[in-house]
Amino acid sequence: MKKIALLLLILTACTSETAIKTKDFTTTFENSEGSQTATYDETISFYKDLAATYTSVHIDSIGSTDSGRPLHIVTFNPDAEFQFSDIRKNKRIVLINNGIHPGESDGIDATMMLFRDMAQDVIPIPKSTVLVTIPIYNIGGSLNRNATTRTNQNGPETYGFRGNARNYDLNRDFIKSDTKNARSFAKLFHRIQPDVFIDNHVSNGADYQYTLTHLFTQHNKLAGNLGNYLHTEMMPKLEQRLADKDWDITPYVNVFNRTPEEGFSQFMDSPRYSTGYTTLWNTLGMMVETHMLKPYKQRVEGTYELMKSMIAIVEADGPKISELRTAALSEFQNKNTYPLQWQIDTTQTSTLQFKGYEGQMLPSDVTGAQRLKYDRNQPFTKAIPYSNYMTPYLEVNIPRAYVIPQGWWNVIDLLAINGVEMQALENDTILTVQSYKIKNYDTRKQAFEGHYPHYNVTLDVSEERLSFSKGDYLIHTNQAAFRYLMETLEPQGPDSFFSWNFFDTILQQKEGFSPYVWEDKAKALLEAQPELKDAFEEKKAKDANFAGNWYAQLDWLHKESVHYETAHLQYPVYRIQ
Repeated sequence: MKKIALLLLILTACTSETAIKTKDFTTTFENSEGSQTATYDETISFYKDLAATYTSVHIDSIGSTDSGRPLHIVTFNPDAEFQFSDIRKNKRIVLINNGIHPGESDGIDATMMLFRDMAQDVIPIPKSTVLVTIPIYNIGGSLNRNATTRTNQNGPETYGFRGNARNYDLNRDFIKSDTKNARSFAKLFHRIQPDVFIDNHVSNGADYQYTLTHLFTQHNKLAGNLGNYLHTEMMPKLEQRLADKDWDITPYVNVFNRTPEEGFSQFMDSPRYSTGYTTLWNTLGMMVETHMLKPYKQRVEGTYELMKSMIAIVEADGPKISELRTAALSEFQNKNTYPLQWQIDTTQTSTLQFKGYEGQMLPSDVTGAQRLKYDRNQPFTKAIPYSNYMTPYLEVNIPRAYVIPQGWWNVIDLLAINGVEMQALENDTILTVQSYKIKNYDTRKQAFEGHYPHYNVTLDVSEERLSFSKGDYLIHTNQAAFRYLMETLEPQGPDSFFSWNFFDTILQQKEGFSPYVWEDKAKALLEAQPELKDAFEEKKAKDANFAGNWYAQLDWLHKESVHYETAHLQYPVYRIQ
C-alpha cells in the first residue's frame, strides 16, 4: 500500500512539474497582436505563475493601496537571492514602476515580456544588476477600465484611468502622501534602495516623429559628479544604444499647443513627482514617455528596448554608479547652503537635431478661432534649442538639526515612513534655535490634488531660547534622508510640508478682540509706550489705506501688544545652527 502511495505521489509530482514547465507565458499584448493591454488580475496572475515556475523570479506584496488591494513587487535575480540588504552588497538594483497612470499602459506589457524573456534566458541576463518592478502602482485606476478617457491616445483598446481609487493623481503625491499607495511606495523604496529608477509613461503634447522620449531627472539637482554622469554619460549612452537598434529618441517635448520648433525647456521634476522624490536619495531617475499618437504595439516594443538598453548601461557602469551615489550625499552635506528653488539657466542651452512635423495655425471649423494643425506629410529635421540647464535662485543655510514638537504627529509619521532618523528628547529641554515667522504667502485659488498649495513664501527669521518637552523630536541633518528633510521642512520649498498645507492651523488666529474693549486698552498702551505711538503715527502718515481703516489700526496695535498670540504664523519646526 505504501509503495502504491509513493508511486502516485511521484506521478503527481511529475505531472505537476510538466504542467508548470509547459505553461504558456504569452501575454495579452502578444495574443492580441499588440492591440490590448493586460488587466490587473491578468498581470498579477502572470507574475505569480512566473515566480512559481522560475527560481529567478520572486513576487511579494508590501503594504496596501487605496483600492484595498496590496501593492506588489516582483524581483528578478538569477542568484535567487531576494533579501535586498544582501543584494546591495555586490549588485546594483533597478526599480521599474508601471501604471502610475494606468491609461499609460505601455510599461505594464513591456515589463511582463522583459521579466519573462530574462527568466527564460531569451535575452542576456545581467550578472550584477537585479531588476524589481511594481507591476501596476495605481491599482484603483487600473480596475477603473474604459476605452474613452485617453482622448489623445492611439490604443490600446481598453485601459485604466488616471485617477486612483480616491481620484488622486499618484504622480503628484510622493511628498504629501495622501494615499496609501504613496505610503506603501515609500516603504518599499527604502527597503529596496534602488540605484536606478524607471517610471514608464505615455506623453501628452506636441506631434513629432519619435515614438520614444526620455525625461531624466534634472541633472543640476543632483550632486555635481552624479549629475554630470547622468547628463554626459548615461543619457548619451542610452540614446546611442537605441539609435544602434533603429529606435530614435529625444528628450521629453515640453510644449503645449504650439510646435516645438522654437525650442523648449527640460521639465523640472520637483519632489512631488516620482523621479523628483527618488532623486532625494541620489537615485538616478528617468521617466519613459512614449508618444501617444504612435501605434500601441510600436510604443510597447520601444519601451521594452529602452529598458533593455538601460539595464545594459547599469550592468556596464555599475561600480561607477555605486561610487558616485555614495559620494553624492557628502557632496551636498559639505556645502553651506541647499538649493530650494530653481529656474532656467539662460546662459546655457543644448542643441537638438529634432525630428518633427511642420505645423501651422489655421481657422478652426469648430470655434472659428486659430487652431494648431500638424502636417505629417511634411517631416523635418531641424536644429532647435533645448534649455536643460537650471540654476538655483533660492538657497537656504543648512542647519545642524531640526526640532519638531511631538504634537505635529502627521508630519512625524511621514518622516518615519521615509526612514528619517529621529531622536525623542528624554527630558524637558531649553534650546537655542532659529525660528521662522511666516511673513507673507500666496495660496492657489483652485484645488490641486486635494490641497490649496501655498507659494511665494517669505519669512522673518530670529534666534530664540525656547522650551521643548520630553518626547519632542530632534532630527540631525547628517543622515541619508538629508535632502528629504531640507525639501519638506524648509517652508519655502515648492513641495514642503508647509506648501502642502500641513501647517495651516498656524495661519489662523485663535484669539481676537472686541473693539469696544480693546479701544481703552490700546489707548493705555500708546500712552505707556511712546516709541510704539511714534511708529503708529508714522504708519498712518505713510499708508493712506491704513489711516482710513480704524479696525486695521486696532488690529495692528493688538499685534504689537502682549495680548497677541505667539502661535499665529509661527512655523512650528525649529532649526539648530
